[in-house]
This record gives sequence, structure tokens and C-alpha cells, in this order.
Amino acid sequence: MNSDSDLQIAGDLLEVPHLLRAPRRHPVTVAEFAGLARSIAEDRAQWERLVEYDATTRWYHRLRTGPGYEVWLLSWLPGQGTGLHDHGDSSGVLTVLDGALTEHTDRGTRVLAPGAQRVLAPGRAHEIVNDTLEPAVSLHIYHPGLTDMPMHPRAGATRTAAAHA
Repeated sequence: MNSDSDLQIAGDLLEVPHLLRAPRRHPVTVAEFAGLARSIAEDRAQWERLVEYDATTRWYHRLRTGPGYEVWLLSWLPGQGTGLHDHGDSSGVLTVLDGALTEHTDRGTRVLAPGAQRVLAPGRAHEIVNDTLEPAVSLHIYHPGLTDMPMHPRAGATRTAAAHA
């Protein structure tokens, strides 16, 4: 065997498990939170039976919590929306599970179909609305947990949203 082989230098990877990073029990990066949202979205049995619809307001249910984060399930009937708001000091990942939602920001409007994900930066203003004729369901992960959701007046929407760019 060549004395300069990679195996002699690094050792057999199967023999050095201490060099391998153990999988995290809870997400800590944006990519890991997005991955958690995708895994929940793919497991309909985990959330579908919990969904309810409320004709007077958006329905929401805290699906789970972890160290410093919360996972929320929301339903949206046609015409229901958030109003222009931000998430205070929390970051978030929004994933559409069923139906379609429309997001309005100072950068424009985008329709979010099932599977679409949006990363929500702290203090970044946006509005979400179901402007279709069908119900929608979405998943929201906030880190840290959502404790503040300041509303922004419509008249100052452009100025306020631009201030958080």
C-alpha cells in the first residue's frame, strides 16, 4: 500500500466516528428551518387532520416548539389576509401547504403556490392574503418564537417597508 494514500493520512472514515458531525436534534440555520418546513409539508398525516377553517378570522394552531422556535399551522379562507406587518425581531420561514397565497412587499407581488417557501427577515414588512376562491393552508416557523407582529398603516406602506430593506 502506498504510504501517501488518503486512507493512511485521514484514516478509515468508518473507524473515526468522532470526526463526523452528529445530526442536530433541532434546526439552527435558515437552511435547517427550511428543511424542517419541507419535511413537515411532505408528511400530510402530521398536519392535515388538524386543519380547521374559521369564516371570521384566519385559523392558527401551534404545531410544535423547540429551543427558541415555534412551528405554526394556519388556514386561510378566500379573502382572509394579514394586513401589512412585520415580525419584530423574529426570522421566519413560510411554506404554502395547500392552495395559493399572495405576498405583497415593497418589492412587488408574488403568488405562492403549494411548496413555495419564503424566508422572512426580522423587521421586513409584508402582507399575505388568500385572493383565490379556494382555501389555503400554510406553515410558519419563527425563530425566536413570535412575540411581536407590528402592523403598518396602509398610507405609509411604501415608506415603512422601504425602511426595512
